[in-house]
Amino acid sequence: MRRLRTGIWLALAVVLAGCARPALRTALPRPEPARGTAGMIFDAETAKTRAALARDVPRATLPAPAAAAAWIAATQGALARAGVSLTRPQLIVVVNRDHSVQRLCLVAAAPSESWRVVGCDAVSTGQSGRRGYFITPVGVFAHTTEILDYRALGTFNENHVRGLGIKGMRVWDFGWRVAEKGWRRDGETGEIRLLVHATDPDLLEPRLGQPASQGCVRISAAMNRFLDRHGVLDREQETEARDNMRMAATLPADRTPSPLAGGLLVVIDSANAA
Repeated sequence: MRRLRTGIWLALAVVLAGCARPALRTALPRPEPARGTAGMIFDAETAKTRAALARDVPRATLPAPAAAAAWIAATQGALARAGVSLTRPQLIVVVNRDHSVQRLCLVAAAPSESWRVVGCDAVSTGQSGRRGYFITPVGVFAHTTEILDYRALGTFNENHVRGLGIKGMRVWDFGWRVAEKGWRRDGETGEIRLLVHATDPDLLEPRLGQPASQGCVRISAAMNRFLDRHGVLDREQETEARDNMRMAATLPADRTPSPLAGGLLVVIDSANAA
């Protein structure tokens, strides 16, 4: 009888053991997916460009993370409103015309990677309240091979000012654009030739960081040389120059084009952000 009871208890123990909750196992974290080759190349080229900018443009700065995120968001918003989508990694020249900002930032952008701000420098955009001066238009402007760029002659105007900078400075031409007349209060517009160019190194470059131009984007001589040498806006021009001597003549002989070269100028205004 005792053996029978013992057998019953053993059988019950086995049944209960089978119904018991299994021991909890600690979940192992999933490994991070490995970066693809394209992503690693984008990272490397962005870092290389950032280092070159810091070396070649002495006054260039890198914004704090929150400010960088705002630049990126504003750039993405402008591209979306213009219906422009990226198909390849590239550098985008972004200018904030807000009176309290007046800066240009290079943004490294890619369809499937996190965007980064490479660095920023002071500019001057269109000045209001002065006759003949237009407000630099906002929007996305493509630098195409349909218009040939040119270079400054370094000559002085009637006011003894070298308006496009010293001889040899690059002038990027974005064509005729509609812009608001800065001396009018009714919003009347007119056409301007939208240019990105250097300015007089003695009289006007020290004033970069405040509105002062007639509608163009004035940049420092150092930034001018950087954009020119690395072909930041010259992806189409570089391709065209292989078979077009006139196009080749506009590009510097000592250039080292960046693999991230693009062709987009984006002008934003954080004061009027939606």
